[in-house]
Amino acid sequence: MGIVIALLIFGLIVTIHEFGHFICAKLSGIKVLEFSVGMGPKLLQKHFGETAYSLRLLPLGGYCAMEGEDSSGDNPRSFRNAKLWKRMIVLVAGACMNFLLGIVACTVMVSMFEVIPTTSIKGFSGHVDDDGNKTYYAQSYHTGLRHGDRIVKIDGTSIYSYLDIDYMFSTFTSETHDVVVKRDGKKVELSDVRFHDDASGEMMDFGLVTDEKGVLSVMKCSGETALSMGHIVGMSLKQMITGKLSKDQISGPVGVVTSINDTTQQAESTEDLVFMLFYMTALITINVGIFNLLPIPGLDGGRLLFCFIELIRGKPVKPEHEGYVHLAGMALLFGVLIFATFNDIMRIFNK
Repeated sequence: MGIVIALLIFGLIVTIHEFGHFICAKLSGIKVLEFSVGMGPKLLQKHFGETAYSLRLLPLGGYCAMEGEDSSGDNPRSFRNAKLWKRMIVLVAGACMNFLLGIVACTVMVSMFEVIPTTSIKGFSGHVDDDGNKTYYAQSYHTGLRHGDRIVKIDGTSIYSYLDIDYMFSTFTSETHDVVVKRDGKKVELSDVRFHDDASGEMMDFGLVTDEKGVLSVMKCSGETALSMGHIVGMSLKQMITGKLSKDQISGPVGVVTSINDTTQQAESTEDLVFMLFYMTALITINVGIFNLLPIPGLDGGRLLFCFIELIRGKPVKPEHEGYVHLAGMALLFGVLIFATFNDIMRIFNK
């Protein structure tokens, strides 16, 4: 059952991405040859007007095939003959739909909270004696943090929501940290801050201020949570590029499906399951949106790069030359996908 749910989520994310391309192409007057949900052999296909709508066997992809994407021609409704600004809108539309889905998923998540978490500190672990004197067990209090501080940065990393705080605490590798907080309207820089609850042994030794749940607080927290997810994806990409992320940690579609399946099995209640599935959906769809905008040949970002080159040059790159570059990029991406899939399968066997 978990694998079925995982495939449905992955299929939804890809379909919503391709729908962004599809709807903007239609609105721009570009001829769409086929809109496909899934990849591989056709299970079902229907023609409505000039477009074929297909359902294919493998639910791990999909595509929106437009007239003249990689070739020149006389058809005024081909992709390459459309105005430059229209082509650019069509290209970014897929990622925008992923981001929109991510915000919707985050809104559902946040709506399930009893109260809305912030990034401001409320309360440090400690003990109050009979005379009303409090002994703090929180190392962060003794090293500079105070009640009401709003955390702005930890170790140079910006903090947008509670999710960034959770992420930072899960990735700490040193004992002391540089922290920037907003205190009484001013930024305060703190060095050598330690986080540790000497009583419980927990790393996070403070609580967070919460807001009452309302329309505005839910919307604000949802946007901040989506921003944090994008931030986390960006940091992960940076780690991969700089070599800080080991090759064994690279994962592909099989790993994504496996993670969602594991999540469904770990849920202790229906509510817990729904929350975790929306969390995974938000994180994956934002990841897909950001990755597709990278200036890598074969991706939407790679095609956008050629649009910017055309904007600067005043004329497009020859279709065949651009096609060769995208073909090389796709070959490289396919190689990375094979490597990631191999990693995923080995992880499954190692379990």
